[in-house]
Amino acid sequence: MSQEFESNTPIYMQLAERINRRILRGELHPGEKLPSVRETGVQSNVNPNTVQRTYQILEQSGIAESRRGQGTFVTEDPAILRSMRERLKREEIASFVRVMKDMGYEAREIQHGIQEFLEEENES
Repeated sequence: MSQEFESNTPIYMQLAERINRRILRGELHPGEKLPSVRETGVQSNVNPNTVQRTYQILEQSGIAESRRGQGTFVTEDPAILRSMRERLKREEIASFVRVMKDMGYEAREIQHGIQEFLEEENES
């Protein structure tokens, strides 16, 4: 199952973000083993060296840990997982707000639009 990648961001960073999001969605659980480098490479249609770099990035950020002879696992540290969740939330909000401001909306209009949207979502 080949995945599409953006051309302006390194593939290893995109893979890392996809894994982070899978963790947030509960598709990958704390303590769960990540697919092998080779398996992820085949699934993503990328070079295993790229996947290895992805796993190194995840380890450096504390999201994953490598266990000799066993593989790479999602961290079980709730503080790290909370921190990742907050970081991703802030990044998405910042991106959205930048786009809205570029379109000419003021902060108050953005805030009001979000509130209306959430109220409509709660009603449905």
